[in-house]
Amino acid sequence: MAIIHHTTLKPTKLELLTTWLPTRPWYTGTGTPELAKAGGFRLDDPEGEVGIEFMVAVDSSGPEPVAYLAPLTYRAAPLPGADHALVGTMEHGVLGPRWAYDGSHDPVLRTELLALFEGRAQAMAQSISDTPDHEVTHSYAGPGLPTGPAEVTENEDGTELALPDGTVLRLHRRLRTTVPEGAAGHVSGVWDALDGTRARAVFASLHTS
Repeated sequence: MAIIHHTTLKPTKLELLTTWLPTRPWYTGTGTPELAKAGGFRLDDPEGEVGIEFMVAVDSSGPEPVAYLAPLTYRAAPLPGADHALVGTMEHGVLGPRWAYDGSHDPVLRTELLALFEGRAQAMAQSISDTPDHEVTHSYAGPGLPTGPAEVTENEDGTELALPDGTVLRLHRRLRTTVPEGAAGHVSGVWDALDGTRARAVFASLHTS
C-alpha cells in the first residue's frame, strides 16, 4: 500500500513537467506549457519501493487546452540505465531526494499496468492513502501478458511499448474519448476539465498482431 504524504516537493511535479513536456515528440504546444494538475490515479508497487502515478496535466498555453498523460515513477535512488528517461529530481519533505522518471521506461510501472489490464492490480486514488479509485476502468480478456523487457518508442501520437510476445502497449499521451479501433484491451480514467466538467478518456490500450 502506498502512503500519500501531503508535504512539500521542490521543485513540484508540474514544474518538472513544464520543462520536460516540450522535449517530447507528442507535445503539440509551441512555447512554455501552462500546466494544471487535473486528475489521474496511482498503482501500488508490491515491494513498496517505487511510487507509480498516472497524472493528467492540462496545458492551457495554446488556443485550446490539451490534456496530457504523464505516467511517472518516483524512486529513492537512480534507476540504472534510465538516464534518458529521467524527468527530474525533487526534494520530498518527508522522503528526501526523489528521482522522477517517465514511467514508460520503468519496469515496475509496466508490470503493474499490465496487471491492471488483467484485473490483478487495483487502481488507487491519486491523493488519498489506501483508497481504490473505482472511476478507473479496464478491459482485457486475452491470454496472460508478458512482463519481460519492452522496446519503447515515441512518436507524434504517443508512446508504444513492444512486449516480448508481439503485443503493443500504447500510452495515449494526448487524451481522447474514443477507444482505438482494433484494441484488444484498454484502461480509461477521468479528470477535471478546465471548464469544470468531468472528462473520461482512454489512458492506455493493448494491440495484438
